[in-house]
Amino acid sequence: MLIVFSGLPGTGKTTIARSLATRLDATCLRIDTIEQAIRNAGVLADDVGTSGYRVANELAANNLRPGHSVVVDCVNPVAESRQAWADIADRSGAPLLNIEVICSDRREHRRRVEQRQSDIMGLTPPTWSSVANHEYEAWAQPILCLDTANVSVDQAVEIVVRQLTDHHPTVLP
Repeated sequence: MLIVFSGLPGTGKTTIARSLATRLDATCLRIDTIEQAIRNAGVLADDVGTSGYRVANELAANNLRPGHSVVVDCVNPVAESRQAWADIADRSGAPLLNIEVICSDRREHRRRVEQRQSDIMGLTPPTWSSVANHEYEAWAQPILCLDTANVSVDQAVEIVVRQLTDHHPTVLP
């Protein structure tokens, strides 16, 4: 099972993704961690482009092939990156669940972004201005949407687990 969390920074993706990965005993891949590791290695300097996503795609495939579940935490802002995850799931023979995390309370979203402390060595958290102006295409197909202005982390995880058991009963015991 490939579960991809998408959404702007500061919406709560990382917290929910980590909690779900723990609950499912799944591999958790965080694009921010991969991209910062690439920057820290100095091989691509600041412009990592799509390299973080490409590395994560292949790490996901390597974990999916033997039957492990993978949870991905990423902004996933454009159709191209979304299609790449679908291709990885298809290539690996794994079901795919796309989840968009939003925070409909703009003041709360801004507060989270502005008070955010990075837990990744060397990564500077985005500013509110960069988040508010971030490219983010609307989804072309229906997906599971979690609004962290209205649900707690535990509630969000329960919603996802319910979705998995209702639509993919062989994924969870």
